Amino acid sequence: MTDILYKEESYKIIGKCFEVHNNLGPGFLEIVYKDALGYEFKQAKIPYIREKEYVVNYKDIILRHKFYADFVVYDKIILEVKAVSGIVDEFTARAINYLSVSQNRLALIVNFWELQLKSKRIVL
Repeated sequence: MTDILYKEESYKIIGKCFEVHNNLGPGFLEIVYKDALGYEFKQAKIPYIREKEYVVNYKDIILRHKFYADFVVYDKIILEVKAVSGIVDEFTARAINYLSVSQNRLALIVNFWELQLKSKRIVL
């Protein structure tokens, strides 16, 4: 049987996402869901950094443009918040790049736009 990477932590994160979705419902901009998640994480004493900055190394230089993870939770899980019609392959590809740059192993993409909260796990 395969162990689920960061099972307890990701369960708590997704639980807070459900809490936000159950209270706000679909239809808001991403920023509203991020604000609500920040509140929920703080209330639950779940450690997180919002809009964590990462540099991108290219050959022997650091590129001028950086990437910002929506949240890094428990100092090891990237949480990307979406409010769109669906989770598309582009989001998965971007999450893989984020994992590569950050050297984390798990990313969660959560979409608040739909009537039922949707999420996807990406593991490197």
